[in-house]
Amino acid sequence: MTLPAPNLDDRSFQDLVDEAKRMVQRRWPEWTGWTDHNVSDPGVTLIETFAFMVEQLIFRLNRVPDKNYVKFLELIGIELRPPHAARADVTFWLTAPQPRAVTLAEGCEVATERTDTLEAVVFRTDEVLDIVPCHRVAAAVGRSGAEVEDRTDALAIGQEVALFSDQPAPGDALYVGLSNPTPSCVVAVRFTGDVEGYGINPLHPPRVWQAWTGQGWKACEIERDETGGFNRAGDVILHVPRGHTESTVAGRAGGWLRCSVTAPMEGQAVYRATPRVRGLEAFTVGGTATAVHSEEIHNEILGVSEGVPGQWFDLEHRPVTFGSAPEVIDVTTEVRHPDGTTTGEIQEWVRVESFATTAAHDRCFRIDPTGGRVEFAPAVRTTDGSVDQRGAVPPLGAVLRIPCYRFGGGRSGNVSARTLVVLKSSVPSVARCENRRPAEGGVDGESLDAAKQRAPLAFRTRDRAVTTEDFEYLTLEAARDLARARCQSRPGELGLLRVLVVPHVPDDPSLAGGFELDHLRPKDATLDAVRAHLDGRRLVGTRVVVEPPRYQGVTVVARVRAGRQAHALDVERRAIQCVYTYLHPVVGGPAGTGWPFGRPLAAGEIHAALNRVAGVDLIEDVLLFAVDVATGQRTAQPLPRVELPVDGLFFSVAHQVRVEPPR
Repeated sequence: MTLPAPNLDDRSFQDLVDEAKRMVQRRWPEWTGWTDHNVSDPGVTLIETFAFMVEQLIFRLNRVPDKNYVKFLELIGIELRPPHAARADVTFWLTAPQPRAVTLAEGCEVATERTDTLEAVVFRTDEVLDIVPCHRVAAAVGRSGAEVEDRTDALAIGQEVALFSDQPAPGDALYVGLSNPTPSCVVAVRFTGDVEGYGINPLHPPRVWQAWTGQGWKACEIERDETGGFNRAGDVILHVPRGHTESTVAGRAGGWLRCSVTAPMEGQAVYRATPRVRGLEAFTVGGTATAVHSEEIHNEILGVSEGVPGQWFDLEHRPVTFGSAPEVIDVTTEVRHPDGTTTGEIQEWVRVESFATTAAHDRCFRIDPTGGRVEFAPAVRTTDGSVDQRGAVPPLGAVLRIPCYRFGGGRSGNVSARTLVVLKSSVPSVARCENRRPAEGGVDGESLDAAKQRAPLAFRTRDRAVTTEDFEYLTLEAARDLARARCQSRPGELGLLRVLVVPHVPDDPSLAGGFELDHLRPKDATLDAVRAHLDGRRLVGTRVVVEPPRYQGVTVVARVRAGRQAHALDVERRAIQCVYTYLHPVVGGPAGTGWPFGRPLAAGEIHAALNRVAGVDLIEDVLLFAVDVATGQRTAQPLPRVELPVDGLFFSVAHQVRVEPPR
């Protein structure tokens, strides 16, 4: 039963008009001659205007003001979720190979180019990057199913070396030993002499480069292959993964890389003969570090303490993004010595998440990241009348200074690939920088309306995961870079729940198709954070698996006819954007909240969506093709509908729309 709410003022518009007319007769009896109470009379018009305005005030009076609602949310511990900062891997390229390691300290700043209409977006590295020099110290070749053979001495005397078997087969490999491991570095492997490979397509050679890590061989990203798969001399530029470590191959120790022949994909040519080389070198040309969308402020003065509990000070910049180490505040007090001199004594206060567990002597404070407000511990009056101090109070007259904090975050940090090209920090021997992939993970701060909708869910879960809705709510609470969560239980998996998570990806229609499948796979750190958060809140005996959904590729090929006044190129652009948006995993689907998990796609849905595109007069044809996201192969024949597994979502692959002129 809904609780009855009192009506603080039940007067209607007509009641106010009648009351005003009676008041005129009582207050000004000399106006008894005023009997024209028709709506055309100026006096009645003024009264009705007054009654209309008072009625609006009564309407506001009978509602709980937003300020009261916000205070109620604060009482139950609901706060606006702060923005989440985007992250990007930034590659720093050296001017030339260096004889000694080049170290980039944490906090190196890179930015996008500033234009007349857009401010520069600044990123800061959140780790130390050592660009370690290297050179080749060993080489070996391995035939499929045979022992790895050392070829170091043969290369040293200029002897021609065959990289693979006479008839290369999957599993054949070339091993390159570096003088030391080069984790997160960019290494150039140079092939010199008469380099020849036979039979392959130089643009799509059947090979993969890998580096040895503590977890085994891990793929290296190829920046550029000037050899065309060992068809000619040149450099192969490799991004060595994190965790590259020393190992032993063919009796020689080093930081090993290898190039393995892979099974050809459909339509891909294979080696008809083994490539041969006479010279092989290696050297470091750069390194990659993770950067966060944030700017750093140093030595900001907050103000002077009044010596009372519950003080607060506003930072000049917001929203605040927290680093790996908690922020501190220097509290400087004046100390007078017996000889009459005074000196400043500095005490360090540390940021905490909450005052709930702090003691009266703890030097602590908290920061509201969204509003940028620094709050010191309050004093709480208990039921017996005593006062419970939740933390120390800065002394009266003490000067408060925050040595360093960061601000930033939000969707503005989701910049495109190769846009972080401005190196704001001066680093010797570094020529340029760039991000090879788009930055991702930037999320705007929570709105007040969203917090109001979240409050009932917080009451229902009470920080415990019992129902599937509880798991979904707590998952999104644990990781701000996740856009969706779906909890499922499958037949035959008693006591096991699967939480499917989808990270934030670009949802602007102008960026249709502007993200890759890798962007839909959450980072390992995000999955670990969600698992740890749910593990402390699940029921005993419940097992939880946190994983991404299974993605089914789909290609839409449509043929539409434009209206008489429409421009064909504009219609094509809007139609393609419509298809990408409708199938989007975060903002797509019939409800615009992301494509529903496990829901199949029928051609008629695309037909209906394209009918709503401005400039489209007629839908001639809509064809659906299923695509294997692992191989990129699509079905030979169109399908009437594309099915999805219960834990699946669609991933758009190269939609095509042909626009025909009007008849």
